Amino acid sequence: MALKSSRVAFERTRRSVGGGVGSGLRAAMRPHPLFVREARGAHVWDLDGDRYVDYVMAWGPLVLGHSDPRVLSAVSATATKMQVVGTGHALEYLAAEAVLEAVPHGERLLWSNTGTEAVQVALRLARAATGRRRVLKFAKSYHGWHDTVHAGMAETDGDQPAAPGGRGQSSSVLDDLVIARFNDVRLARQILIEAVERDIAAVLIDPVMSNAGVETPSPEFLSTLRTLCDRHGVVLIFDEVIAGFRIARGGAAEKYGVLPDLSVFGKAMTGGFTQSAVVGRAELIDQVTAGVVHAGTFNANPVALAAVEATMRALADPVVYQTLEEISSEFDTVVGGILGSVPDGGSFNRVGSLLQYVPPGANTGLHGTGGLWTTILEGMLHHGFLFMPSGKVFLSTAHTTSDIEATAGALERLLRRT
Repeated sequence: MALKSSRVAFERTRRSVGGGVGSGLRAAMRPHPLFVREARGAHVWDLDGDRYVDYVMAWGPLVLGHSDPRVLSAVSATATKMQVVGTGHALEYLAAEAVLEAVPHGERLLWSNTGTEAVQVALRLARAATGRRRVLKFAKSYHGWHDTVHAGMAETDGDQPAAPGGRGQSSSVLDDLVIARFNDVRLARQILIEAVERDIAAVLIDPVMSNAGVETPSPEFLSTLRTLCDRHGVVLIFDEVIAGFRIARGGAAEKYGVLPDLSVFGKAMTGGFTQSAVVGRAELIDQVTAGVVHAGTFNANPVALAAVEATMRALADPVVYQTLEEISSEFDTVVGGILGSVPDGGSFNRVGSLLQYVPPGANTGLHGTGGLWTTILEGMLHHGFLFMPSGKVFLSTAHTTSDIEATAGALERLLRRT
């Protein structure tokens, strides 16, 4: 693949868009961001017309692949009637019912746009319910770019002050964070038995640490958090924006058998469109009728909710998750086998159709893995396979055995030359 038009497009975009990308981490693509003109199924086509097997899947949302006809049909039918109306409409409850039907703890929901926004809504609900202000989160976890949660990206013992996740953040809000280690039951217990004294309103957790190596919870970790939150009056919030409906139709609650008070969903819920939701206990959600502010012009916009309803109806078919598991397991076995056949090749961590490349030493993170993965990222792109700089891999029901076999063959040729 020559990538000539993408390089020219990137250089042109940098003259009008900050960093040359719509979202900052896209600039980490090597040798430069790919510019796409068309996407269908498991493939994208660049500006030169070259086709790529896509393992980015829009950074996670496309469980059904690009341009799923069920989603596009629903969106097209709605878009010809209305776009955004500023009033109630039937899709508000139709889409909500489709989501709540899937989520074991789903009694009520609130619509929002991005995951970052929805996390802020969930935290506001927790603070209103408890009368407390602080939040316990876990080192290396990512809950959006907002100042109040984008911090604590390094390991901690639970008593160190949170460090900003980037330049320009307000340090004044970081006192609201308490940082613990994922899967450290002892430390979580030590912190939460002092929840009242520490003024802790909520535990905010990505149940599978999606942006920190796809680390799974130990058997007792989530259940311990549930018990401690109940005992000490703390709201348990699962951030399922990435894992959510990708790892199971009922999300982490179904996968791990622990019910949070609130879950934040996005990405896979909407099949390629923009909408998120806070889902959970009615008494928490219904605080929006008693002084908790929740607003947004584009919350519950009809076009996005048409996509939500169609996507959730499609995900109700058990064959979807059976297919996802089969194709993801095959990728892990076949492509992971190629990695394992070379010295220091690394491996994959996998939860369902969410995978993470793990180099020797397990140095993974939100911004990329470096080392061999950088070579793979650029080399595979030139052979027609699109991966993410962070080392995450997203599979969809549109991927096939042929795609995986071709990926493995190209990777083997690349690594043998490296």
